[in-house]
Amino acid sequence: MTVVDAHHHVWDLSVRDQDWITGPELAPLRRDFTMRDLEPEAAAAGVGGTILVQTVTVPEETPEFLGLAGEHELIAGVVGWTDLTRPDVADELARLRELPGGRYLKGIRHQVQGESDPAWLLRPDVRRGLAAVADAGLVYDLVVLPHQLPACVRAAADLPGLTFVLDHLGKPPIASGAFEPWASGLRALAALPNTAAKLSGLVTEADLASWTVEDLRPYADVALEAFGPGRLMYGSDWPVSTLGAAYGGILDATRRLTDPHDHPQIFEATATRVYGL
Repeated sequence: MTVVDAHHHVWDLSVRDQDWITGPELAPLRRDFTMRDLEPEAAAAGVGGTILVQTVTVPEETPEFLGLAGEHELIAGVVGWTDLTRPDVADELARLRELPGGRYLKGIRHQVQGESDPAWLLRPDVRRGLAAVADAGLVYDLVVLPHQLPACVRAAADLPGLTFVLDHLGKPPIASGAFEPWASGLRALAALPNTAAKLSGLVTEADLASWTVEDLRPYADVALEAFGPGRLMYGSDWPVSTLGAAYGGILDATRRLTDPHDHPQIFEATATRVYGL
């Protein structure tokens, strides 16, 4: 089985700052992380394809990522960013697909977690942008916090032709040990057939200094019950995940959280199908 890593990032601080990397806890991330860094780790872990995901909300990043995909065989797809509220968003999506590496554009993402309006996804201008993403045959990645899940549910119900992929399981409050309102929101989203989710980013929601696989297990179990392995996919969230474990350690932890019978779907088939790899 060839593993697909459905969620990772890269950045070069000489190209642009990553202004979200602040404070002592994130200090280890304040350096460049490139495909040259990732490729040997991916090869050692048996990862044969990846999805490169946006990090900042600037229009220049997506064309750069598409170019990287054309240069690096490991990248099987890109989830980029564009302003969903722009009146010509459909034309912009078409332009991106015509760029070098444009065939690797598989989805769009916005940092909804940073929006103060919990119903941001339901704004008419945003909804029009989401409809354009659907019309382009692309996927929409959701990076949200638990209190924003109800808006995700409404958006997915209103746009049954668009596949919504929940990044990092919606950031459950693992460190605190709480489940609600996260679990109810996740189950409501999973009840809609046009949704999927990533087993990614869990380590950084736990206690970075002392996390164990058993800390993550109850939250992974909720997702497995709600989505099933056919709508769950593995993502490393590298390099953010290096705050808690090495690249191979994240993959190993996810294997231990899941039934080996389900591994072909979680580690390859779901991402391949959802993103059209």
